[in-house]
Amino acid sequence: MSRCPECDAEIEIPDDVISGEIISCPDCGMDYEARVIEGEGVRLVPAEIEGEDWGE
Repeated sequence: MSRCPECDAEIEIPDDVISGEIISCPDCGMDYEARVIEGEGVRLVPAEIEGEDWGE
């Protein structure tokens, strides 16, 4: 279990989470990327959202 850095809601992190997996906050909808750090556990960092490149 972790807390959303944006709204402080509880975010349930699956036991089998892998690095790079996107986890969404159930309250505010913010997307986070899970980073599994050996010896520390799981760290949530804001997911980078890439915009569409329409060739402009």
